[in-house]
Amino acid sequence: MQALDQGSKTRNVSPMIPEDKLMQITARFEFLEAKMADGSVNDDFATLSKEYSDLKPVVDKIYEYQNLVTGISDAEEMLSDPEMKELAEEELPELRSALPKAEHELQLSLLPKDEADERSAVLEIRAGTGGDEAALFAGDLLRMYQRYCDSVGWKMEIIDIAETELGGYREVVANIKGKGVFARLKFESGVHRVQRVPTTESGGRVHTSAATVAVLPEAEEVDIDLPATDLRIDTMRASGAGGQHVNTTDSAVRIVHIPTGIMVVSAEKSQHRNREIAMQTLRTRLYDLKRQEADAERSATRKGQVGSGDRSERIRTYNFPQGRMTDHRINLTLYKLDQIMQGDLDETIDALIADDQAQKLAELNP
Repeated sequence: MQALDQGSKTRNVSPMIPEDKLMQITARFEFLEAKMADGSVNDDFATLSKEYSDLKPVVDKIYEYQNLVTGISDAEEMLSDPEMKELAEEELPELRSALPKAEHELQLSLLPKDEADERSAVLEIRAGTGGDEAALFAGDLLRMYQRYCDSVGWKMEIIDIAETELGGYREVVANIKGKGVFARLKFESGVHRVQRVPTTESGGRVHTSAATVAVLPEAEEVDIDLPATDLRIDTMRASGAGGQHVNTTDSAVRIVHIPTGIMVVSAEKSQHRNREIAMQTLRTRLYDLKRQEADAERSATRKGQVGSGDRSERIRTYNFPQGRMTDHRINLTLYKLDQIMQGDLDETIDALIADDQAQKLAELNP
């Protein structure tokens, strides 16, 4: 598709979307398209191909928006032609009603992208205050995310798990494979609070306990360099309250990153696989640390955003007696807790993403 002529027909572009920026994007896209078509790309093919694929959905929105603006301009000119006036009067309302949506979608496509959004992710759940009840709640959260993953076609693999005697989990680390996992789950990081009558409570009193959730974008080897001198690798016997992740061989692997003190463990049956998993998990945590340090430099402008990454913040309450879930960051309350615990998370996730986008748009258009 060719870009529209940037003449009088596109002068009605909203001042909220700078015309010169749209021209720069379309010009760059057409340059990449021509360069890839003539076969002159050699060593840079992978880089340019990725840039091209990243720009294409943005340019499609630009063309869609510009076509609407041009269509409205043409129809308005047709109003002065007696033979075309009736047709123009039919077309104009539809064109004008479509413009705000196209403008909004274009603005969203122009927002700065988080390079990690399309990646898979590591999910970490840890029992917080509340003893055995907190560990049971951590298990409920794990099952909630497992069901959500199943519903959207992602694959979850447990990396490390520490069970309690009552069937809860002190800690769970899982890898979630799929496209756009981090984009959908990154706002789950934080303190999740539960209010309910524990199964261990004979008096029927409502208790409050909590679990923390962290969602980290999966790192690639090129993101993090891990010299052997920075690592201490030990093999050991897996331990725990029982279950499939416990065995009697010295196959579990523990890796300590000496400069930061970060420690990761994998306790599958294969020592080779454990080493691979532990190295990947370590890269992911170091990549997340690097991202947090970069975010801290921009914290003054991002304090109000739901994606601030503060994992000590209480983000959500699950109230079982009232059957409600409340996300405190966006004041969202849903009275469908049963469905949410079964993995029905799309409504909440969509609301968090929309709020984040709205705040980013407000920053671009103060």
